Amino acid sequence: MLGLIVARSQNNIIGRDGKIPWRIRGEQKQFKELTTGNTVIMGRKSYEEIGHPLADRMNIVVSNTKHFEGENLITASSLSEAVRLAGDGDVYIAGGYGLFKEAIPLVDKMYITEVDIEIPDGDVTFPDFNKDDFDIEVGETLGDEIKYTRTVYIRRSSNV
Repeated sequence: MLGLIVARSQNNIIGRDGKIPWRIRGEQKQFKELTTGNTVIMGRKSYEEIGHPLADRMNIVVSNTKHFEGENLITASSLSEAVRLAGDGDVYIAGGYGLFKEAIPLVDKMYITEVDIEIPDGDVTFPDFNKDDFDIEVGETLGDEIKYTRTVYIRRSSNV
């Protein structure tokens, strides 16, 4: 399964100044639950924001300018190479914008956390996509001060 996992604000913001523009207790729990034991593909900037390989999963960084290597950490020069290197099993695209845009036509599922907040000064958005290509499962809404809703977009079969 090739998936994409992201959190976005009501106004479609996913980043500000190279960082996630909110800190909401428990919001990243789904990311950890889904990706642990699997493969995460991310761009160089996303990896550098984290600063280290994510534990208990294979980390593949897509970059043409830097090379990362270590325990559970490799570099690929393109998304297609990263997907090939990931092999079988569940693979999650974890950002940023460029990888998301390239991956949307390829993914089987998109795990999108819809954060109930507006970010007026955000500088990275989630790419536009055709919702008609997906069946949408709205999941649970969580959060104390700031609410967020787990939504899964499942690619519709082209053989329907």
